[in-house]
This record gives sequence, C-alpha cells and structure tokens, in this order.
Amino acid sequence: MSHIHPLNPETMPNEPEKATLEGKNKFLGLWFFLGGETVLFASLFGTYIALRNSTAGGPTSQEMFGLELVFIMTILLLTSSLTSVYAMYHMKNQDFKKMQLWLGVTGLLGLSFLGLEIYEFAHYITDYGFTFRSSAFGSAFYTLVGFHGGHVTFGIAWLITIMIRNAKRGLNLYNAPKYYTFSLYWHFIDVIWVFVFTVVYLMGKVA
Repeated sequence: MSHIHPLNPETMPNEPEKATLEGKNKFLGLWFFLGGETVLFASLFGTYIALRNSTAGGPTSQEMFGLELVFIMTILLLTSSLTSVYAMYHMKNQDFKKMQLWLGVTGLLGLSFLGLEIYEFAHYITDYGFTFRSSAFGSAFYTLVGFHGGHVTFGIAWLITIMIRNAKRGLNLYNAPKYYTFSLYWHFIDVIWVFVFTVVYLMGKVA
C-alpha cells in the first residue's frame, strides 16, 4: 500500500503523525486513554495521602526516604522526556536514524530509572522490613509508586517493539503516529512522576 512507503522530503506532510485518518484516530484514542489513567492515578494519590500516616508502628517516610536517590531518578526520567522531544523533532525533519538514536537514549534512561527504583524497593525491604503487607502506608506506597513503575515498564516495552519492528522500514505515514503517541504517553508518565516525587517523597520527608 502506498501509505506505508518511506517518506521523502518532497512529499512529507508537516505533521506525518496526523496526516491520515488512522493517525488522527490513534491520537484521539490516546487522549481518551490518558484521561482514564489520570482519574486512576488521582484515586491512588488520594488513597496514599489518606493512609501515609498509618504505619502500624513500622518505619515512617521520614525515617526511610532519601531524597538523593529519588532526585537522581527524577533527573533521569525528566531527561528522558527531553530526549523523546529530540526524537520527535527529528521525526518531523524526516531523519529516521537520529530519531531512532534519541528514542534509544530515551529507553536507556527509562531502564536506568527502573533499575534505581528496584534498588530503592529492595533497600526498604531489607533494611527496614517495609513491605506491601507491613501497613496501610506500605500498601498505599507500593501500589502508587509501583503502578507508576509498571507504566514505565510498559512504555519501554512499547518503545523497544516499535523500534525493532520499524528498524528496516524507515519512517512512513503508518508508523509515524505510533512513534508520536508513544512520545505523548512517555511525557504523561514523566508528569505523573513529578507528582509522585512531590506528594510521596518531598511531603513524606518534611511532613
């Protein structure tokens, strides 16, 4: 089909990700999906705020949380949002190799974030005995932060899939919306992390 041929500078539309009806539908569908995810995360935040002091005699957030590690995690994730912007810039300029390069950097930063989050959880469990079943605070913490981590994991799997599948195909009007919707999804989970960092870690350390 002609619409899956690689784009060229002479025929490339200004917004290849929205140049087809399918692309527009993907874009619209993603916003509906993110709207539902926003409501879900809002519920988890509300639950965490209500239960964060219910420690059942176990460790408190002031005792456990170390902002240095979480700050590094935040820098990694926010930087990955910036690299995904670079990738979309190169997509619009039809530089497929540079787009793939910056998406690869985005994935590596996301994996680094996940590695530190796993290390953080292991630290709480081994050093403080703080588990999902320790208290209502533990359940709320691991549900909220772990749910966000699950979204990061899904995003990385999505990224790897589209990068490998389209490595030899180049950029076209069929896969451009897939790259673009991934980028929007990645920005969403980065924004959610800003709220996690503020509500969970900053408030937990100073409250």
